[in-house]
Amino acid sequence: MADRHFIDVHVLLLRDDHVLLSQRKGGAWDGMWHLPSGKLDADEPATTAAAREAAEEIGVLIAPTDLTCVHTIHVNGSGPEPRLGLFFTTSRWIGEPTNQEPDKCSALAWFPLHDLPHDTIDYPAQGIHAYRDGTTFSEHGWLPQHAHVG
Repeated sequence: MADRHFIDVHVLLLRDDHVLLSQRKGGAWDGMWHLPSGKLDADEPATTAAAREAAEEIGVLIAPTDLTCVHTIHVNGSGPEPRLGLFFTTSRWIGEPTNQEPDKCSALAWFPLHDLPHDTIDYPAQGIHAYRDGTTFSEHGWLPQHAHVG
């Protein structure tokens, strides 16, 4: 079987210097904080997927053109297979964020970008920190490899 890599989209809904996080309910990450996010479907562009996930999870409508890709991360160890995470920001949306998935999420809350909760899931926290620091690409969870030269 060929190697596969999932593509995730994450939405940083920004209000002043705060970001909206959702608290997971059930499973291995019960009680931990995360960004609105999900997997890219095979038949959709990344910005459309990010807007769809925001609508599904927190009930806001975002125009794909109002999303800006601010970070890409290649992650290993955040699921059964490696994944590529695309992090998008927006400060424009229609509607007030509400919990649309009460079976998967127990709360929504705004947090300062520079003071995330200690129990934020590592993968989205890496993307938020990279956005804050202006880093556009990172890798996380990979074992160090020896460089092979020519």
